[in-house]
Amino acid sequence: MDGLVTFGRTSLLCTLLLCFSLQVCWAVVTVTVTPKVEVIKGESASLPCTFKIPPSPNNIVEWFIEEGGTRKRVAFRSVLGGEGKSDEGTRLSDRVTMGRDFSLTISPVAVEDQLPFYCQVTAGPAGVGEAITQLKVFFAPEMPEVTGSNQAISVGDSSTQVGQCVSHNGHPQPRIIWFQDSKPLPEVKDNKEKVYMVPSVVKEASGLFTITSTLMMQPQKADKDSVFHCTVEYSMPNDIIKQIDSDTFSLTLNYPSETATFVLANTEPIREGDEVKMMCETDGNPQPEFDFSKDGINIKEGVAGGLLTLKSVKRSDAGVYKCMATDFDNLDADLNGEVTISVHYIDPMSVRPAGPLSTMTGDMVELQCKTKASDTHTVQWKKGSTVLSQTGVLSLKSVTFAEAGEYSCVGAVPSVLGLTSKTSVNLTVSGKPEIDAAVDGMVEKEGDMVTLSCSAHGHPAPQFTWTPSGKESVSVKGNKVVSMVMLEASAAVLKDGVTCEASNDHGAASLAFKVTTKQADDPNAANDAGRGNHVLKTADKQQGGSSGVVIAVVVCVLMLLLLVALLYFLNKKGKLPCSKKDEKEVASGDVNNDIVVEMKTEKANEEAGLLNKPAAQQ
Repeated sequence: MDGLVTFGRTSLLCTLLLCFSLQVCWAVVTVTVTPKVEVIKGESASLPCTFKIPPSPNNIVEWFIEEGGTRKRVAFRSVLGGEGKSDEGTRLSDRVTMGRDFSLTISPVAVEDQLPFYCQVTAGPAGVGEAITQLKVFFAPEMPEVTGSNQAISVGDSSTQVGQCVSHNGHPQPRIIWFQDSKPLPEVKDNKEKVYMVPSVVKEASGLFTITSTLMMQPQKADKDSVFHCTVEYSMPNDIIKQIDSDTFSLTLNYPSETATFVLANTEPIREGDEVKMMCETDGNPQPEFDFSKDGINIKEGVAGGLLTLKSVKRSDAGVYKCMATDFDNLDADLNGEVTISVHYIDPMSVRPAGPLSTMTGDMVELQCKTKASDTHTVQWKKGSTVLSQTGVLSLKSVTFAEAGEYSCVGAVPSVLGLTSKTSVNLTVSGKPEIDAAVDGMVEKEGDMVTLSCSAHGHPAPQFTWTPSGKESVSVKGNKVVSMVMLEASAAVLKDGVTCEASNDHGAASLAFKVTTKQADDPNAANDAGRGNHVLKTADKQQGGSSGVVIAVVVCVLMLLLLVALLYFLNKKGKLPCSKKDEKEVASGDVNNDIVVEMKTEKANEEAGLLNKPAAQQ
């Protein structure tokens, strides 16, 4: 017995020692990887692998995948050198590389690469270690395509397919959520419920998922205006959840009518001549048949379903209109309605005396305008945009040519926008011509061409006569006639002017136009010319006076010479009694040089000045 106990203790001790030895051996190789790596399909994935082992030339790092319960190596690399290599004949061949840091790179990533990857480190006597990385592959699905029922659905029927939603090519498998009026519907698959969904999933050859969800429901009348759509919800890396909405759709539901409404579509007061629309409808679908009547008489014309149209209404169309609908799905319902319409009107304007009118200048004209309307109305007389009277009576005292033309009588009902009536009267004013004030002409110099304008009122249209005549042109401007003439500014025109005469059956009128030169018209130029003439006249006068002085001087000189000669001759003959005395005085040098001659001429001062000079100076 003691031997058995001793043997048992020895066996237990050996077992513990063996276990401890194995634990120490395996604990030497430590491998670390990223537990989960997430990547989008088509991109590159890097799976890191680090380890701690004693250095040895036989150390090797290998990457494995597991398919069908069997591991397959896809890449390996020696720890102490050499290049990483990939194994041939695997699903990752040509898409996998192993870096110097022993990380495994897959590019591009496919959906089927979503597998567990094993990084195994073999360290010879130190043992073997490994760690697992799970590769997760993601891909966003396409926008969901929704199809609503293309047929009308009767309320109260059993569960009916109302819509189908499909989303293609997603990974991992997305899910579809249905919405009614932007509120999510509970995901129900029990076909006994009033609203439930029938899902289906297809895994494509690419490994991506196509999901379909069919919405089944028993529609109620409250669903008639509802808007439906679906949303595909899918996962992306880093636990991100995203959604893509589909287009919206509505249902066409059939349900019986319970009430009817009959309304007037026109929002403004109805005027005679307007188009009137009355709409009758029920709260059911489809709309039942409608009958319209007025004063017990059925109306057939202008009926289109529940729309009654009255074109160009008359005042006789006013009254009470009735609409009656018949819904065979609810014969007990009261589907009747009434509309009362009023038609506003204004009669054509009546003018006395009726036009057109003709009168003579100076006469008095009075016009009266009246009308009738459905409501309080106004009457105005207008010429153009100017209001002349608001009483319906227009009085023109002592009319002139300026008052000829078209006058309008306008009636209006202020309470009804646009309800008006209008008539016009043309007034012709006859009389002899009246010429507007003249605008005189001016030219640079005599002989230039001058243009004159003569405008006159009158009826019949006046004829013009220019004196003197020239090149004439006639035009009509408003209610007056304008004649323009171009002629030469001759001396006669500058002196006498030009006369314009306008005449018609009732008489004639004339007007004189002055034509002047700019020099004659300028006062400064006239003063300068006057001063010039005065200088010329003074010069002429002085020239005439000088000529007379010269002649007088010549005559005087000749007379003096004759006198001197006579005295000299008498002195020689000794016939002068004072000749001896004179000789003595001459001999003594006393000579009287002052000779005084008195002459009377028109230029007394000038002649006196010349004759009073000493003889030596003469």
